[in-house]
Amino acid sequence: MSELLLSTWTFATIANAAAWPALQAGGGALDAVVAGATAIEDDETVDCVGVGGTPDADGVVALDACVMTDPNRCGAVADIRHYPNPTAIARRVMEKTIHVMLVGEGAEQFAAREGFQKRTLLTEAARQRWLKWRQEHGPNDPNGYRGWVPPPNIEHAAHQSTEPGDPPSHDTVSLLARDRAGTLAGACSTSGMAFKVPGRVGDSPIIGHGVYVDQRAGAAAATGNGELIMGVCGSFLVVELMRQGAGPQDACAEVLRRIAERFELERNHQVAFIAIASQARGGAWASAALRPGFVHVISDERGTRVEPPHFTLLKS
Repeated sequence: MSELLLSTWTFATIANAAAWPALQAGGGALDAVVAGATAIEDDETVDCVGVGGTPDADGVVALDACVMTDPNRCGAVADIRHYPNPTAIARRVMEKTIHVMLVGEGAEQFAAREGFQKRTLLTEAARQRWLKWRQEHGPNDPNGYRGWVPPPNIEHAAHQSTEPGDPPSHDTVSLLARDRAGTLAGACSTSGMAFKVPGRVGDSPIIGHGVYVDQRAGAAAATGNGELIMGVCGSFLVVELMRQGAGPQDACAEVLRRIAERFELERNHQVAFIAIASQARGGAWASAALRPGFVHVISDERGTRVEPPHFTLLKS
């Protein structure tokens, strides 16, 4: 089975560039997704992951991530405020504890014991974005949090008419890899919804929501509005549909249809999935999006390239 690395959004070229050479040389799938996520977490130009991530409504950057290779092999962390690489910490949770998820202060204490180094996550650019948002949408917004719609994804925004004062942001990075042995792995890393209510955790670090991997069926990962993904256990459902015989594209498309049927969608809501079938099920892969604007980055024997999804549910 040939190597494959699949990730979300244009900025994931950073991830593929960091992870693909080792994967192509025979490295493991888990090493690849962690290396790719770490490269993005360390890049301050990406405003939705790691250092430079957009803060919450109080101006605090809080990071979430998970990794997975099988139902009995997964790890996650949430509300990481002082460490730049939550994906690597999540892997350590998986490998060094009997648990799946650690959060907040306890997760940071674990990171310290494991030798991870603290770093300031809020950059000046991110602080300026927060100050602008707070001036326009802050605590005195008459709609409160219930009426607030998150900023559009900067790539999705090219296909939408946005309101003045809605600066676009990036979105969660999700990665799936298949190594030479046919083993699958997934990772998801994020600073969460821009200007989120403090304490909010979305789909990204939750197994079965942001990422799900089962070597017998396949792997899937999500990006976009986490509340929509969480409502249908999105990544798990994609893999479960593949287990029942659907191909990756059809499985992703069905989950998107379910989201569209069960939620009242806002103009800036976007969800996308990437998926790879297991070796036993043919190894096909696909991506699909709720609306135009999503792209994936694929690395395989043909090289690395940025492509639109195989399926888009809505026209706008």
